[in-house]
Amino acid sequence: MNALRKIDRKTLAGLITGPLFFALCMFLIPDGLFGYEARAAIGTLCWMGAWWIMMPIPVGVTGFIPIIVNALFNVMKMDSLLAKYATDTIFLLIGADLLTISWKVTGLDKRVALRFLYLSGPSLTSQVLMWFLIATAFAMVLPNLVVCSMLTPIAFSMLRYVGEDDLKKGRIAPIVLCAVAWGSGLGGMATPFSGAMNLVAIGYIEEYIGREFMYTAWSIRMVPMLLIVAAVNAACIMLIKPRNASLKGSREYYKKLYSELPKMSRDEFTALFMFVFTVVMTFARNAYAGIFPALKPAYLFLIMGVLTFIIRKKSDGEPFNNWKEASREIGWGLLIYVAGGIALGAMLIDTGAVDSLAVILKSLNMTGGFGTVLLLTAFAVILSEISNHSSAAAIVLPIAISVCRALNLNAMPYIYTLIAAYNTAFMMPTAVRAIPVGLGLSPSYLMKRGALLTFVSVFTIALTGFMFMSIWPAFSGF
Repeated sequence: MNALRKIDRKTLAGLITGPLFFALCMFLIPDGLFGYEARAAIGTLCWMGAWWIMMPIPVGVTGFIPIIVNALFNVMKMDSLLAKYATDTIFLLIGADLLTISWKVTGLDKRVALRFLYLSGPSLTSQVLMWFLIATAFAMVLPNLVVCSMLTPIAFSMLRYVGEDDLKKGRIAPIVLCAVAWGSGLGGMATPFSGAMNLVAIGYIEEYIGREFMYTAWSIRMVPMLLIVAAVNAACIMLIKPRNASLKGSREYYKKLYSELPKMSRDEFTALFMFVFTVVMTFARNAYAGIFPALKPAYLFLIMGVLTFIIRKKSDGEPFNNWKEASREIGWGLLIYVAGGIALGAMLIDTGAVDSLAVILKSLNMTGGFGTVLLLTAFAVILSEISNHSSAAAIVLPIAISVCRALNLNAMPYIYTLIAAYNTAFMMPTAVRAIPVGLGLSPSYLMKRGALLTFVSVFTIALTGFMFMSIWPAFSGF
């Protein structure tokens, strides 16, 4: 009892609210709509969501909730659930952490920070737009998680250098890191190269049209969609960013500091080369995939991260990393938190909760007009928010194709619109958005700021897709 008295009311309310939401889902959701396991999965989502917002415990600890629920309620096979805590994503984050730790050791983080500061200036508007657009551009050709893992440490190094790295109380750091995560997720719609979700779409398209689908046909139709959606999202970001806020100093001041830096040392160059080499090899994955089929970007990052414990610095002959320092710098909370989000998505899919939602959607009286486009778009975005892009693609595309066949409609314009939709998510702290949250960003901050972008994006994508299919003949072709 004495221990409970030490917990403040807000924390206690948060601790109670999560399990209470879970219990309400278990008892109040009709069994005819969702089975026992599906109700438990939805309850887990509500439980984690409540703790993400109210934060009665560290966000990293919420990553264990799927395991706890599964141990108590036997929702799915435990081995399958635990496997989600050791996915490619986790090893990619570990490798990226190890590579960027060497930046701090050599002083490369200061050099990179000053470079970005004098190129973009201290204006918060220019900083946010720069990071959002850079992330969007990289995500057109790289997996979104790679992009976010690559750019977030660079942005965070810049913010830390000027004393603006407080993700709890700061005004600048949160919106900058959100811009990186949002752009990393959004750019994937432009090309098929940017992730497994688009390869899933390619498979459905080729099955639908009965022949090979050319990647150029994808980009011709999706790049205009991306430009419109990115422009609208950039405008929304400008609305929600703090007013009258800027980084310390001036462009000239940072340029002067950069010019006063000594010549790049061999240790700095080595640390930079290892990072750049990893990124370039990720771009060139197709060139060696036949020789090393298992060498995915995640394992390439991990290999290079391990090499930081082997390669010696010229300055003192010591390795770039040692375990005592690296174990303190690696974001263990981030890794567990991200893994928990992946496990939650797997639970929602494996228990049939998402399939039940899809059945409800298909039962609605859709006619193929703007209402149908809007409904399918909203469903795809919601799936991306609560699970991941690939799962959303695998679920919503066959629904759209079956609806179009039932209505005797060409499914291609609906497919293109939904490709944009499942590549769009800004609000829930899952997938790439878990990275800034794992670093300390409040999930409630992400949800509140991301809500506007999510709401606006649903209508922008639906309206643009409907307009394109009405006035642009090529949008209906392949």
